[in-house]
Amino acid sequence: MISIFNYRKNYFRKQFRRQLIEADQNRVVSHKEIATVGILTTELFFNTIELKEEVEKFLKLRNAKIYCYRPYKKSNTISFKHFSEKDYNWKGKIIQNNFQSFIDQPFDLLIGYFDKNNIYLENAVLQSKASFKVGIAKVNQMLYDIEIKSNPSNIEEFLKELKRYLLILNKMKN
Repeated sequence: MISIFNYRKNYFRKQFRRQLIEADQNRVVSHKEIATVGILTTELFFNTIELKEEVEKFLKLRNAKIYCYRPYKKSNTISFKHFSEKDYNWKGKIIQNNFQSFIDQPFDLLIGYFDKNNIYLENAVLQSKASFKVGIAKVNQMLYDIEIKSNPSNIEEFLKELKRYLLILNKMKN
């Protein structure tokens, strides 16, 4: 017998796969220069790396926005920088308003800074209205316009590669 939780999770995964295929077929890459940046990451990277500050410094931008996935615990305090599986309904729709606002922002660049498959982070990247998406290689190549092979604990290496590609694509000035 399938529990309600497993049914919900399976339905969520099926919806995600269908939306991913549809998004991949309809992908249009923007040629606009990068001015706004959004970052989606895990609690591990959020707590160990000054990700937002490093991105702003390397790309010479200000006001990057960051949102972090952390597994749900009753003891977690409410935060406008974190989301969990509880912020999605059983159909995979975001129900937390602040997180939905982040996803709806038309960033020029969205960085998916996570190195392991996570259906909630991947779904957030997929639903994002960002015009250009970059992430770490081997997570889910259908999500991103560019994947960068890098050791995720070395943010500097990732950002050097990212900047190199953005310069080649004329998405930023040197």
